Amino acid sequence: MISFSHAPVMLNEVISVFKESQTPLNVFLDGTFGRGGHTKALIENFPGVHVWGMDQDEEAIAAGKALSLSNLTLVHGNFSEFEKKIVEQKSFDGILLDLGVSSPQLDDAGRGFSFYHDGPLDMRMDRSQKMTAADIINGWDEDELIDLFKNLGEVRNPFRVVRAIVHDRKTTLFTTTRQLAGMIERVSGWRKKGFNPATQYFMALRLQVNGELQILEETLPKLMNALADKGRAVVITFHSLEDRIVKNIFKNNPELGRPVSKKVVKPSREEQKFNPRSRSAKLRAFERGAYEY
Repeated sequence: MISFSHAPVMLNEVISVFKESQTPLNVFLDGTFGRGGHTKALIENFPGVHVWGMDQDEEAIAAGKALSLSNLTLVHGNFSEFEKKIVEQKSFDGILLDLGVSSPQLDDAGRGFSFYHDGPLDMRMDRSQKMTAADIINGWDEDELIDLFKNLGEVRNPFRVVRAIVHDRKTTLFTTTRQLAGMIERVSGWRKKGFNPATQYFMALRLQVNGELQILEETLPKLMNALADKGRAVVITFHSLEDRIVKNIFKNNPELGRPVSKKVVKPSREEQKFNPRSRSAKLRAFERGAYEY
């Protein structure tokens, strides 16, 4: 298995949220375990805590097992399955969701998440599921693709790119990331400077393949209800669609909990310089208990 480093985003800020909590941190759910950076820091700062680490990526679970931490229980599955897969634990003192794709997944060309590295047009976080990005690009009709890129990619005018996809796939199916990205760059007139237009198209495909927004919207309220009284949940988002869902869930359901701080927390300048992928991150923390906005 290829080894990739992964710097946990806003690590100090995450630890601070739970250090300031009124509820002792005895049982914790890391719903997006990744390479275990947040979990390792939590265990170091709260030696008595037991962490349940969930991830739908088998490589993340394998990396977690290699840590050999006695107070860590690893569970293969999406955090949406926590009730079904962690039946022996009904309540948590703290919960963390670090959403989006991890650095190891981005850096591994074979996973198909990156448009910088050529690899299969896949994008599945859980490789046991069937639908891939290639299935969408090669199988969806023109209107479906336009709606996808507008709604999940927030692309204002995807029409030329979609028409090119539909035209090109008649002779040659799209099978690799650079094949698709190169076409998007060419049709969009990108000059290899500034924002790469493939970014939004790849984000839309990834969100659709993995059902990320629907899972977040359906599962976050359940996770809040699984918190102990005064327990805290931290959600780290990486784009406006995720952040909007998190905000609206608590705005429309104040009984779920209160925001720990009024303002969203962003990475420090130092972290953004050290880890450029953290630049778009936003951290929101919530405490269990009724609250009126």
